[in-house]
Amino acid sequence: MLRSRFSAAFYLALVFASGALVGGFATRLYLTSRPVAAAPRTSPEEYRRRYVDEMKARVNLDDQQVQRLQQILDGTRQRYHAQREQDKAEAQAIHARQTEQIRAMLRDDQRPLYEQLRAERERRRQEYDRRKGPPRR
Repeated sequence: MLRSRFSAAFYLALVFASGALVGGFATRLYLTSRPVAAAPRTSPEEYRRRYVDEMKARVNLDDQQVQRLQQILDGTRQRYHAQREQDKAEAQAIHARQTEQIRAMLRDDQRPLYEQLRAERERRRQEYDRRKGPPRR
């Protein structure tokens, strides 16, 4: 009888200790995997200045090469923005076609409900955009 009480107490202590061990491990895992606050964003101008400075220092660019690098970066920026605008226009056209197709498949009594749904979604999108701040450039 004494032995069975001792065994029960031992197993109970063992279960408690393993629970504490697993809980401690899980807490440590949770605390180390939390997302860290993002570093403040660097403006494109600041990023470019740092890039040019690093190129001058590490690659030993002369003044003429720095000027050519600035031209290359300007051209790349212009092409990137042009491509982005083109992609944006194509995406809008695809979305407009989708909306037309959805309207065409709906019955007359469903179209006002669909328009209401679209207006609500647009309102939520605009609220999100306002909270998010100005777009990146």
